[in-house]
Amino acid sequence: MASLPLRSIGLLILVIATALTGWRLIGPEWRALLADPPKNKDVLFWNQSQRDAGFRMLDRLSLVTKTNKITATTQRELPQGLPLKLDMDFDAYFEENRHSAVVILHKGKIRMERYGLDFSDAGRWTSFSVGKSITSTLVGAAIKDGYIESVDTPVTRYIPELSQSPYKDVTIEQLLTMTSGVGWTEDYKDPTTDVARFANHKAQDGLPQIVSYMRNLSRAHPPGDVWNYSTGETNLIGILVANAVDRPLATYLSEKIWAPYGMEQDATWLLGGDGRELSGCCIQAATRDMARFGQFLLEGGKINGTSILPDGWIDTATRKHAQSSRAGLGYGYQWWSYDNGAFAAVGIFGQGIYIDPSTDLVIAVNSSWTTAKGDEDGEYDRREAFYQAVRAAVK
Repeated sequence: MASLPLRSIGLLILVIATALTGWRLIGPEWRALLADPPKNKDVLFWNQSQRDAGFRMLDRLSLVTKTNKITATTQRELPQGLPLKLDMDFDAYFEENRHSAVVILHKGKIRMERYGLDFSDAGRWTSFSVGKSITSTLVGAAIKDGYIESVDTPVTRYIPELSQSPYKDVTIEQLLTMTSGVGWTEDYKDPTTDVARFANHKAQDGLPQIVSYMRNLSRAHPPGDVWNYSTGETNLIGILVANAVDRPLATYLSEKIWAPYGMEQDATWLLGGDGRELSGCCIQAATRDMARFGQFLLEGGKINGTSILPDGWIDTATRKHAQSSRAGLGYGYQWWSYDNGAFAAVGIFGQGIYIDPSTDLVIAVNSSWTTAKGDEDGEYDRREAFYQAVRAAVK
């Protein structure tokens, strides 16, 4: 049989998947992907139209991967507040920053909700590294539940396969703060760096894929000395938590937060090639539910009046433990910390949850930026200015 061109293969995958699963070819996202299907599963190197379409449906693309469901049950209402008045041209900003959604909660009420890029409140948008902050919160829950001793415990207690690796002297806290000292490269434009290569790694000795990859890295600095952003290490945190609680991360997240707090939609968590959640990335959820997650943190991590997290966990997790590569931003337990006491979950291509306890404010955003970090066309700086404009408006 003659070989098919990549475009035809991509079309064939989508059409067959649709026929087999009963998916409906609805909306501009499907039309866009059928016209220009991704040629590989590495979203870092998709073009703009593929990202616009794909970010809202990664969990429905067999080309990418499988998922575990994060189950919601009873919905927690988000009451409407007074419309928010900003000292800026919000419409222009929203379009220029290529937002698919902005949801602003002030004192637990919706003060602004806007959707773009043909997205809506009924859809799920991928989180990218916003998922890191959710993963770190599960560490706190596992400590409170007694599954994990403390953040001072060696990583090898829960991932013994790392005992003969550079991680043998690394603590859970050093993983959380990305100060393990183990060498890792993360350049979203370079397919030869670790962040692009690990997903194609062939696991050795029956190990989880990320454990097999990370144990072969080299030590670059003593543990605790140098901050280095590493999605691989968050993926290790996910393995650690899943091993400790003895169930998938998606199940534990649903049990501890998603269902009891009252998220309105089921969410999904993308799986790696070994069937484990990619805990450094990729929770597909409604933007309102990401705002609810921020509100959960703002309310002290409480479910029915009782915190599911250890005493002081949120303050410790969201304060500056290390200086990040961004001026004015520190790094905590997978949270970015501001000098004014606010903190944020941040994902590439413009995903985020901004939380400011001093003003009782949560801002959840989803986007499809032109570049991963938003540096070249100014999206990152514009979003930071937007956060501060909202903060000023609610004071």
